[in-house]
Order: sequence, then structure tokens, then C-alpha cells
Amino acid sequence: MKRNILFLLFMAMLSVISGLLLSKASWVGRVGMTFFYKEYNLLKIWWQGAIAVYIVWLVLFLFHTLMQRALPAITARLLHIVVLVMAIAGLYFTYDDFSNNFSHHLLGRRFHYGFYLGWLGWMFICLFFAFKRMHKQITITNSDKTVITGE
Repeated sequence: MKRNILFLLFMAMLSVISGLLLSKASWVGRVGMTFFYKEYNLLKIWWQGAIAVYIVWLVLFLFHTLMQRALPAITARLLHIVVLVMAIAGLYFTYDDFSNNFSHHLLGRRFHYGFYLGWLGWMFICLFFAFKRMHKQITITNSDKTVITGE
């Protein structure tokens, strides 16, 4: 539990950095967000972008937590790695889009770094769970009662 809290605090710090970077879109990018892509207006204000990124990461963290608890250890670890590969693919396609799409290229490098950090955060979550030690529950039965230890 203590490791989870420390990890979530680390992710909160990363989301603040990501929010700051997302708010640093170029002037042309900010104009485009204002007039054409209004759904991205929340990214212009750093703390709103940071909260949006952190909420997405919390949902992913909850998904991985549920996967960890519901599945056998080897299956869960394998799925964490599969999801990690999906996050790497997302990072690659985002990089490719930012490099080849002119309107996205105009948003500026710092804005791009904010999105890349979003994908890296998801990768950190996958790695956190993939390398997390699985605790086994040991059941000891005594003549009248069952005592569960471990965890």
C-alpha cells in the first residue's frame, strides 16, 4: 500500500509537468484550439491539463490493479506487458502524427513533449505492475479455526 501511494505521488508530479508542457502550445496552436478545436481548450490552462492527465492515469492504475487482483500472477504479468506494448505503439503513432501532420506540427515541441510524457506515464504504470511482487496467501488450518496469514 505504501508503494502505491508513493508511486501515485510520483505520477501526480509527472502530471503537473505534463500539464505545464501541454499549456505551452505555440501561438498558432493556441489560436487553433480557441477557434477550431474547442475540446482541447482545457489544455491551455496548466492545472486543468494536469488534472485531465492524472485522471486518465488513475483510471489506468485502477484497471491494472483490478487486473492484478482478478487474474493469476503469470496471466496478469503477461497482460501488463501486452498493455505496455500497446502504450509503446501509442507513443510511436503519436510521434508519427506530430511529425507528419502539419496542423499538429504547428503546436510546438513543448506541447508534443507533454503528450509524450502522457504515454510514458502509462508505460510507468504498466512497468510498476509488471514488476510488482505478487503476494501469496498462506492458509493454516488449526483444529477448530482457520487462520489466514501472508499477504
